[in-house]
Amino acid sequence: MMREARILNHGIYAGLLIDTEEGGYEFVYDTNYQGPPISLTMPVAKQRFVFKKFPPFFDGLLPEGMLLEALLKNAKIDRNDLFSQLVTVGKDLVGSVTVDGEA
Repeated sequence: MMREARILNHGIYAGLLIDTEEGGYEFVYDTNYQGPPISLTMPVAKQRFVFKKFPPFFDGLLPEGMLLEALLKNAKIDRNDLFSQLVTVGKDLVGSVTVDGEA
């Protein structure tokens, strides 16, 4: 089952994070997005990024330790479902990037 999450940068829609049916992930900038890159490792000019595992930039936004344990218990999310973890905490992330739920 393919899932998509809307990614915003400074409150502006930047693109989609896609959990592909093949088990990988993609991040695709919206063609109208004119803002700064969401990460220096993901420049806007490239437009599309493909990952075999959960993208390191998004993984770095996820809670750890006690916060992770509380999230998994309260939201009933599987420890290995990083995509759902990101969507669940997406409006309360550190930095300029937020996740506006599943698209």
